[in-house]
Amino acid sequence: MSTIDIRKEHRFDLEQAQQVADDLARDLAEKFSVDYGWEGDVLHFERSGCDGHIEVDEQCVHVVARLDFFASFLKPAVEKEIHRYLDEHFT
Repeated sequence: MSTIDIRKEHRFDLEQAQQVADDLARDLAEKFSVDYGWEGDVLHFERSGCDGHIEVDEQCVHVVARLDFFASFLKPAVEKEIHRYLDEHFT
């Protein structure tokens, strides 16, 4: 099992930050066939070989993803995409 754990501070109010996190999940869903949904302030996502969540509060966004052995080969691509998206949309 491999884990991605990324935190990024943001300058948005909670509603705006949740919208950006939702956009990130939609982007990941399109690129990596991820299913996702909100439970309170936490967006959960999963696909075969991968599951995780995006926590959003007034100060930061926290992305955690757990990848099984086979999905761990995608870790560099997934991490790169998450960092790119967070850098573009949360700075």
